[in-house]
Parts: sequence; structure tokens; C-alpha cells
Amino acid sequence: MLRRSYAKASANKAEQRTKVDSIKNTIPPQAGWTNKQDQMHLKYESQLREPLVNGAKTYHQVTEDIIRPIEAKPSRLWYIGFYIAVALLLFGIYSIYRDVTYGIGQWNLNKTVGWGWDITNFVWWVGIGHAGTLISAILLLFRQGWRTGVNRAAEAMTIFAVMCAGQFPIWHMGRVWMAFFVLPYPNTRGPLWVNFNSPLLWDVFAISTYFTVSLLFWYSGLIPDLATVRDRAFTKLRKRLYGIVSFGWTGSTKHWQRHESLSLVLAGLSTPLVLSVHTIVSFDFATSVIPGWHTTIFPPYFVAGAIFSGFAMVQTLMVIIRKVFEMEDYITLGHIEAMNKVIVLTGSIVGIAYLTELFMGWYSQNKFEGYTFWYSRANLFSPYGWSYWGMMACNVLSPQIFWFRKMRRNLFVTFFMSIIVNIGMWFERFVIIVTSLYRDYLPSSWSVYYSPTIWEIGFYAGTFGLFFTCFFLFAKYFPVIAVAEIKYVLKTTGESYKDKMGHLEHVAPEVFAHSGHGHTIVENTGAAN
Repeated sequence: MLRRSYAKASANKAEQRTKVDSIKNTIPPQAGWTNKQDQMHLKYESQLREPLVNGAKTYHQVTEDIIRPIEAKPSRLWYIGFYIAVALLLFGIYSIYRDVTYGIGQWNLNKTVGWGWDITNFVWWVGIGHAGTLISAILLLFRQGWRTGVNRAAEAMTIFAVMCAGQFPIWHMGRVWMAFFVLPYPNTRGPLWVNFNSPLLWDVFAISTYFTVSLLFWYSGLIPDLATVRDRAFTKLRKRLYGIVSFGWTGSTKHWQRHESLSLVLAGLSTPLVLSVHTIVSFDFATSVIPGWHTTIFPPYFVAGAIFSGFAMVQTLMVIIRKVFEMEDYITLGHIEAMNKVIVLTGSIVGIAYLTELFMGWYSQNKFEGYTFWYSRANLFSPYGWSYWGMMACNVLSPQIFWFRKMRRNLFVTFFMSIIVNIGMWFERFVIIVTSLYRDYLPSSWSVYYSPTIWEIGFYAGTFGLFFTCFFLFAKYFPVIAVAEIKYVLKTTGESYKDKMGHLEHVAPEVFAHSGHGHTIVENTGAAN
């Protein structure tokens, strides 16, 4: 009996130690973890700032709330969404099979509109992938605390969106087995080298670099959370798999030091990429001499549009995640409002760019530019006038609703507007490409009305299937919110902790300085309970 009691007590101690370790793995030293008790020095934040974590949360509760969906069985909604995504992916795969087997003639491209839905969708997906790096890198460097609730899902969205974007130029080649020709390496083909003066080659370098840095950024941030899942694992296989992907993370001070250094280095590398990637994509058009494309406003205009559409997609995903995974305490209305402010800012910048294009089309007195902007686009009764004014309504007029605080904090309005914005940004890319190509300098080569075939539509739908299949798997097997980063800001911006510090706003500075509040230790929150 004594031996059995001793074994049971030892097992309970081991279980308690594992629970404590799983919490400790995701608490940076800056958040105040000590082995003796849950301590930290007060870092005062004004009560005027909205809490970033709602409710009376402890470190243990944060871990439970965010890790629990990974350990539980998927819900019926998850299975429904996953099967729909896989069905779309299979349809896309069959559309690509038709393209490879029978050639690009399966698409409705013609002698004038050589770039149709494929390049439109390529630019659209690259734009979608912009918000993740912006939230991760630039907001990290500026120490914006509100990024913590949304950065993990935004980084994953970036990676999946760039994967989708890369499909279009690859399969547009027709002879996809020769795709390696775009890589500059010594060869026996003449030697046949790539054209380094072509913006299309710059795309290859920019997007591949962007994808690599974004992947490293996303995965390095996941490591502490993966270690937490490893320590909580209830099967040997699960513990082993998460142990492999967490790279032996222990949560030591040295590990955190290296993690912080790597994060800052990757943030520094990613920041210029946020600006350069879509700038280089805009060079695909701006370096040509085609009316409607040959303009110097494209680089800043494309970057603002990419951030605009990327934040809209983040809003779409965040509202869904917030509801399905019951993360209302971590993805707050404050997060939603902050992102809506970015949307109304970038939407206004895009609107100014549209008006600038129209003005220059008139002021330049170039009849070809004038025809493109004022007849092919702005004329509602032209063949594609409907797409231009649809773009203006979605991208310029509709986001202005976010000037009102009540609308910025309304979840239904936010979700609806996020979809409207991305529809409008798709129209923008369609307008830029098709309206500049379908009527060129020779009336004899003017295109008939361009419309996509079912296989072009299927290819596009397939990329949605790829995106959401990857995102559903990510949400099931990885934390959709960064546990470590939530804990880092918990005692500064958590609702219960802000309430404890609220009385300090009414204390005179000299009293505060001599009362020891600057070094007061917050009471034990029972993180290991």
C-alpha cells in the first residue's frame, strides 16, 4: 500500500511539473516568470487604452483556452468547411489537368487579351499575402501590442496566399515541365540565360524571397507554442511529433534570447519586403508602354492596395476564428477596430490613386491614355465600364463607413465589408489588365468580349480550395493565436490587471514614487494551478 501511494504521489508530481513546464515554455522572461512564483514588475498602461485580453485570465487559462481546440476533436463545422475546401481543391486539380493535357487553349485567352484571369488572380493573391508580414514585421518593430491577437493567423494566411499566387504563372507557362528555365544557373542550353531586365524574372526572385522569409518568421514564432502542445500531449506519437517540430525548446533564458534576436532580424528583413514585393509586381505593368500601364504611380498604389486587401482577408478569417473557436477574449473588438482603421486609410490612398490616374489621363492630352481611362474604364456604357465602377464602389466608397466608430466595432459590418473589399480589389486587377489589353493600337486586332472558360474559373476556385484546406489543417494542429505573445502582454493589457492598476492614475507622482509601486509585485495568479 505504501509503495502504491508513493507511486501515485510521484505520478501526480510529474503531471503537475509537466503542466508547469508547458506554461513556462510560452512565458518570455520579460513577462516576469520565475520558478518560485508568478511575478512581474508593474509596467503601467493608461486606462484609456482598451484591454487586449478580456476577462480575469491567468497564464494557465490562456494556455487552456488557446490549446484546447488542438487537443479536442474537430467540430462538425470544421469537417463541413474542410470537405468543401477539399472539393474545390479537387476541381482545381482537374482544371489544371485539362490545361496541361490540352494546352492553354482551354482558357479563353486570345491574341489581344493574353493575360486574363490567371494574372489577375496572381496579383490578387500576392496582395492578400501582404498583411501577414506587415502585422508580423512592421508592427513588431513599432511594438504595437494589438498585433498579438491576430499575427499568427495573418502569418499563416500570407504563406498560403503566396502558395496560391505561385500556381498561376507556373501553369500559365503551358509547358510546365520547363518551369525551371526561369532559374538562372549554368546550363548546356547554349548557354541560355534568363532575361535579367524583365520584371517577370524580378517577380520570381521577389516572391520566392518573400515566401522564404515569411515561412521562417511564422515557424520561428510557433516553436514555443509547439513545445507547450508537446508537454501537454497525451499520446506517445503526438508527443514525439510535436517534440520533433518544436526543436527541443525548453523555455530557457538562452532559448528566449535567441528567439528574440531571430525575430528582430527577420522583422528587419521582412520590412523592406513588404514594400518591395508588390512594387516589383507593379513593374510587370509599369515598365511597359501600354496605355493604362505606363505610369509611375503604380508602385505606391499597388502596395497600398495590397495592404488594403490583405487586412480585409485577415478580418474575414478573424471574425470566423473568433466565433468558431470561442476566442472573443483574445480577438477583441479593439483588434477589429484597429484593423478597420488601417482599411479605411489604405482604401482612401487607393481612391486617391484612382482619381490621379483619371486626372493624368486628361491632363497629359495623350489620346491613347485618355481613351483607356475615360472611355474603356470610366465610361459606364463601355464593354467593361461596369467593372470599373464596381471597383470604385467597393474600394473607395464602401470603406468610408469605417469613419464611424460604431461601424468599426460592428462584427457583421466588418465581415460583410471585408468580403466587399476583396471583391473590389479583384475587380481592380481585372480592370488594369483587361481594359488595357482588349483594345490596342490596331482596331483590326481588337478583342471580342473577354470572358473566362469553366476551366479558368475552376483553376481560381481550386486556389481557394488550396488556401482553405491549408488553413483548416493549420487551425486544427497549430495554435491560431500566439500563446507566448498573449502572455507577454497579459499583465500589461489584460483587463483584470488593468483594473488593479487603475487606481494608480489617481495617485500623485511623488506619492507613487515613494510608495514602492514601481517595484510592486503583482499577487500570485496561480499560473500552475
